[in-house]
Amino acid sequence: MKKREIALRRAQQLKDAIQDYLAVKDSIPRGMAPAQRKQYAQQKAKILELLGGTEQDWNDYKWQLKNRISDVETLRQIINLEDGEIEAIREVEKQFRWAVSPYYLALIDPDDRYDPVKLQAIPTGAELAGGGQPDPMGEEYTNPAGSITRRYPDRVIINVTNQCAMYCRHCQRRRNIGSKDFHTTRKKLEESIAYIRANPEIRDVLITGGDALMLSDATLDWLLGELHAIPTVDYVRIGTRVLVTMPQRITDELVEVLKKYPPLFINTQFNHAKEITPEAKAACDKLVNAGIPLGNQAVLLNGVNNDRYVMRLLNQELLKLRVRPYYIFHAKDVVGTKHFNTSIDDGIEIMEYLRGYTSGMAIPTYILNAPKGHGKTPIGPQYLVSRGKRSIKLRTWEGKVFDYPNEPTVDLKDILEG
Repeated sequence: MKKREIALRRAQQLKDAIQDYLAVKDSIPRGMAPAQRKQYAQQKAKILELLGGTEQDWNDYKWQLKNRISDVETLRQIINLEDGEIEAIREVEKQFRWAVSPYYLALIDPDDRYDPVKLQAIPTGAELAGGGQPDPMGEEYTNPAGSITRRYPDRVIINVTNQCAMYCRHCQRRRNIGSKDFHTTRKKLEESIAYIRANPEIRDVLITGGDALMLSDATLDWLLGELHAIPTVDYVRIGTRVLVTMPQRITDELVEVLKKYPPLFINTQFNHAKEITPEAKAACDKLVNAGIPLGNQAVLLNGVNNDRYVMRLLNQELLKLRVRPYYIFHAKDVVGTKHFNTSIDDGIEIMEYLRGYTSGMAIPTYILNAPKGHGKTPIGPQYLVSRGKRSIKLRTWEGKVFDYPNEPTVDLKDILEG
């Protein structure tokens, strides 16, 4: 058989391998799709009329924050709710706070009870089913000073606020949400900075919350400046979901502050392709064009994205925004969120159908957080079948098994010196 014939046969095999994805891809809701944009425009107009807002208001993050919807009577005028859903929201809000930005609410299909955006934003009775832990990460036992969490030798978290643009129903820190917004005090932040300064092995600082970008520009400028001035801190990361839930927060003024302190990295959390919109893209473009790399830390959520095709599309859409898929987190065992928990098998299957089926850039690491703050543990399909002294047996992404040499390493000096 000629080389070209072999290549064409192989090309056909590869083409056949992706047909199942292509058959369903267009049925997965996408925030960039014309039908979704039309629906968004209709919902946006409805919300603006209801709240007495203007187009200028809509594009103002302070208006978005001030007008978060947090009562069922307003909500039911924007999306259709069954009687049981209304009663469930009223019961849940007695125990767990909820609020959603007008922008994020406008992404919800008003007639779809199981819309992936709605499931993340609007309470359901499943939150009261019981089980889960208030603090599965043991953050209260890994807090050596200020508002720091320390779980690794060379990096720490600074928790700067409990405020978010939207209170995700799967939030890992819902114990901190309480009944009102508050930022970490300047005194605690100063104590956190002093701890980092006194421990020079700390080279990586993550600013998170809540949502770190809920801080004012002035406070962020001060905090980043203080960290940037510590010579042993190599870089800072910011954890935020405003790119998803309130992209209006990424103002030109904010970008001017952030770009003063390189190297600075921002990680966000898109969980579904429906959240990737022109507004989100514009916010991402501002940051990337300012030299700030973006990564995505999706959470594997039952009924939202625990599907190999949904996750593949999400990661491919993220790359169009110049957002690098970084992690898929296995959902934590948090009180009130157990209905979102999936099997680990779901996550492994997703990883199995990413590797080889899409670009390596679109393949994040699937992470399980070890209990009580013992750190991120990567898990996934096993490609190393067995290992011997002289060879290994490996499995490819297609399931083919090969032997591969595993020769002992010889000292380079011995080779060069004969």
